[in-house]
Order: sequence, then C-alpha cells, then structure tokens
Amino acid sequence: MGKLGVYIQVPFCQTKCTYCNFHTGVVSPGRFAPYAAAVCREIANHRRLLETAGVTISPSIGLQGHPVDTVYIGGGTPSLLEPELLATMLQALRAYFACAFTEVTLEADPETIDPEKAEQWAAMGFNRISIGTQSFVDEELKAAGRMHRREDIYRAVPILRAAGIRNISFDFIAGLPKQTHSSWRQSLREAIALNPEHISIYMMEIDEGSRLGLEVLQSGSRYSAKDLPSEEFMAEFYEFAQAELKSAGYLQYEISNWAKPSFESRHNLKYWQREPYLGFGAGAHSFSATQRWANRHDAAAYVAAISEAKSAVESVDALTPTLALEEEFFLGLRQLSGINLGRIEREYGVNLAETVAELAARGIVEKDADILRLPAGKLSISNEIIVELLRSMQVAA
Repeated sequence: MGKLGVYIQVPFCQTKCTYCNFHTGVVSPGRFAPYAAAVCREIANHRRLLETAGVTISPSIGLQGHPVDTVYIGGGTPSLLEPELLATMLQALRAYFACAFTEVTLEADPETIDPEKAEQWAAMGFNRISIGTQSFVDEELKAAGRMHRREDIYRAVPILRAAGIRNISFDFIAGLPKQTHSSWRQSLREAIALNPEHISIYMMEIDEGSRLGLEVLQSGSRYSAKDLPSEEFMAEFYEFAQAELKSAGYLQYEISNWAKPSFESRHNLKYWQREPYLGFGAGAHSFSATQRWANRHDAAAYVAAISEAKSAVESVDALTPTLALEEEFFLGLRQLSGINLGRIEREYGVNLAETVAELAARGIVEKDADILRLPAGKLSISNEIIVELLRSMQVAA
C-alpha cells in the first residue's frame, strides 16, 4: 500500500538572506494567521480545488487507502508562526486525510527556538526539527544576512533535546562569502560535536534569483560578493565533509544528505524515489506519478484565491514517458544506493546497456549487476555527470 507525503510551505522570514533564491518574503506577523487559515481551507477542499485546476485525481491523492505518513513544514521560516497556527494545519491534515505519521518535520532558525515553543511542537506531533544552521562562524553568518549567531545554535539544541526531540537536522552551505578551509573545518567539527542525527550540505548557487547571485553575475562587490570561495574550494569543502562525516558515523545516502543509521529523511526520500506527495501553501509543489503541479508563489495572491474558493494552482504538467524516464535518472541517481537499471529498462521499454557500458568505462557511472550509481568520488560534480548521462541516452535513442 502506498504512503503519501505532505509538504506545507510557509513563505515568511525575518529577513531575506543574501543568497536566497526562494519565493519568500518579510511580512507583518499579522499576515500569519490568515495564511494558516488559507492552508487549512486548501487542505479541506483539496479534491475539488485540484479537479477545477485540471489535476487528475488518482488513488494516490487523499484517499483513505493511502495514509499520510510524512509531513514537512518548510519555508521560509515556519518556526516564526505561533505554535497554535502550526497546530491548526496539522489538525486539518488529520481531519481530511487518513494519517499515520511516522515523521513530522518543522524547519526552524536557531534564534526562533525557545523552551515554550519546543515543548508545544513536540506535544502537537513534531518529531524532527531541521535547523537552518548554515555556519558556526559569525563572520560568515553576518555576511550572508543571517539573523542568528553561533551561540544561538548552542542554545537551541539543548532546548530541543529537553522537549523530547530525538531527531535534529543541521543545514549547511558550502561556499558562503568569507568561508575558508579553516572556517569550514570549524563549522563541521562543531556540528559533529553537537551530535545531530542528520546533516545536509548544499553547495552555494549563483544565479540572478538572489541578491548575492545577481551581484556576482554583474561583477559587483555588495553582499561580500568578492569574498566568495572559488568553485575549486567549494568542491574541496564538499569532499572534506564527506570524509569528516563518514569518520563521525554519518552515512551519506544522497548527494547533499548524511544521517546516523535509520535517521534518513523519510519525507525527502519520497522526492528522489518519485513517490506521491501533496504540497499546500504558496509555491508548494505536488506529484502524482503522472502529473506535477505547483501553486502560485505570491502569498497574498494565494490567500486571495483560496479565500474566494478558487484553486491556487498556477501550472499543471503531464509527465510523458520521456520526461518520466529522465526523472528516474536525475532524481534517482542523487541517492548513493543508486537506481535499479533493470526495472527502468523493463518499465520504459528501453535498452541502455551500450550507453551505460560506455559511460562506466569512462568512470562516469558505476554498475553493479542491475544497480547503477554515481561514483562516490564524483558527487561534487553530480549535476554535470547526470546531464551528460541524459544527453548520451538521447543520442542513443
């Protein structure tokens, strides 16, 4: 029996980080309650709203035979919301879906965590907190426009432990302005000493969607744009993290994610394994195996649409067999366990033996029986490898 994941987007922050390319904003706290109410209405009316948007309702969406087992409330900074508002959204899920929660994650910034909130989070069912740590070096945090400081991380972790949270994840960015080999080593070792169950490491992205990215592309100097590490240094940071985390007992199970045994993110695994999930809130994405759809990004427009009993969906894309096959590789190869090439060839009616053999001979991929994976030593350039693999498949076809 399939299990359904639910993602709820809370697109509000205290400040906009210089590197952020997400559709989030700094708004008055007075907008939090109307937004949470809109999410609850979207949950309550999801079947009708999806049908009006042209989404094909399948057994994987909201039926009693497919219980929701993972919930992820992300953003933005959802920990800014009053606990009561978070509780109403979880209550709406329980009211309109068959729920058998095994993992309920809340993203939280360190400075927003206090004992009262943490106790309420645990009481309402959150059993995993993903902390936006990013760095343990104050100079880097300031340059990135982060609100918290190193001491806030050290204060937050014991608070969560005291509240009974036994699954904590740290997020880091490799390639922050002013980051050096020495400061990266410091951040990793301090993180390991705090013993979180999970660590995510994301490579700095440079694109025009963020203030920092745009400044770099325009050869400017604001936002410490001149203090960014080189791509070569970022690759070295990543490879150092691989070795350091492995020796500390963390298992790398995905390109950007490491976990203590049995603490892999069950919700995020759904994305890479192409399992169904529903997204609620502004900018949230959903997947049903045959379609992908997304809500409008503007929070005010989202609330207005839902308040008028209209769908907030702005795009619906049908997955052709070709697109689905590309996703099997692009998403599946992010996992270190690899993908079952035999299953893919059977399901999609393709023969990739010659293409894969050629790429394996060049050391671009590894094949062990039916399992295809990326070499562990080449994960820092995984995107380039996957793009080349897909290009080779198209040529072969």
